[in-house]
Amino acid sequence: MRALIALILIVYLVGVGVALSPTIRDKWNSAPASDLAASVEQDLPYALAWPARVYHSITDRG
Repeated sequence: MRALIALILIVYLVGVGVALSPTIRDKWNSAPASDLAASVEQDLPYALAWPARVYHSITDRG
């Protein structure tokens, strides 16, 4: 059971990283660290909700 929970948590965190990657990639070399952190903070709620977006895209409800 622990392995299943760990696997679900890892998949969720990888999904959050994938959702944040465009923001990080765009600002990694071109913006100061404070701007990068502010952008990640602003995009974090969107990134954390990726399972809902996947569900809605699969069921064609959104």
